[in-house]
Amino acid sequence: MGENASFWESLIYAHPTCTTWKQEAEGSIYHLASIFFVVGFMGGSGFFGLLYVFSLLGLGFLCSSVWAWLDVCAADIFSWNFVLFAICFVQFVYVTYQVRSVAFDREFQELYSALFQPLGISLTVYRKIVLCCDAEVITLEKEHCYAMQGKTPIDKLSLLVSGRIRVTVDGEFLHYIFPLQFLDSPEWDSLRPTEEGIFQVTLTAETDCRYVAWRRKKLYLLFAKHRFISRLFSILIGSDIAEKLYALNDRVHVGQGFRYDIRLPNFYHVALPESPPVPPSQLSHHLQRGSPRRKPAGVTNC
Repeated sequence: MGENASFWESLIYAHPTCTTWKQEAEGSIYHLASIFFVVGFMGGSGFFGLLYVFSLLGLGFLCSSVWAWLDVCAADIFSWNFVLFAICFVQFVYVTYQVRSVAFDREFQELYSALFQPLGISLTVYRKIVLCCDAEVITLEKEHCYAMQGKTPIDKLSLLVSGRIRVTVDGEFLHYIFPLQFLDSPEWDSLRPTEEGIFQVTLTAETDCRYVAWRRKKLYLLFAKHRFISRLFSILIGSDIAEKLYALNDRVHVGQGFRYDIRLPNFYHVALPESPPVPPSQLSHHLQRGSPRRKPAGVTNC
């Protein structure tokens, strides 16, 4: 303990104290460097925040190097500041390269701004998601089918970028799919990774559509490598299924004009205007297990 105490005492008291202070201020280069440091540490996060921070800190260390070389004439101060300037310069170049390497086409950039950026997803993570779908946006022409009931295998997960998709079962309309919604989230959620299945609904383009598609096996490999992306898609798919459930909930009601509430299956909400009942034979559509596109038994369309 005595040796430690003597060390701290020598560190604090052994050096000469400042008895007199310089009357004149340092040169303008020193103060300019300090201003760069203050402004530089106000940068934010993300790629552009890093560019802001490293550019201003680099300028600050450069000014400190010039000040140490011209005014102080101290080689050690100049050396340290110049080394720090070089580090900031290298970091600035590296971040700039990363920003250029994650540039996307217009549709992928709009998709990122609308869906992934509000969730705080970085561009590097988004780049892995885009590469998984080969950075390709697929076109589906008007009245062409994305999937046919009982025929099309469930082998991918697709996200609608533009247009509108009509979902039908046995020729009867169920609901629409709009941009930024998954085309086949119920089918994806109803199957395990090792299972196979076919669509129990028909998806038809009402307008010219554009969508992004991830192949099932390739996407599961991405999930295995990056658990964060797996959790992200789990949240997005769950939210998408919930929207489809409520879209169906708005269209169905039970006998005697009462609305069916999917959140409380044992209760019914506001009474609706009287309408002629539809034969149950037209409503008994049994879709695949776990699909939210399945209609509740004994309900009729509004």
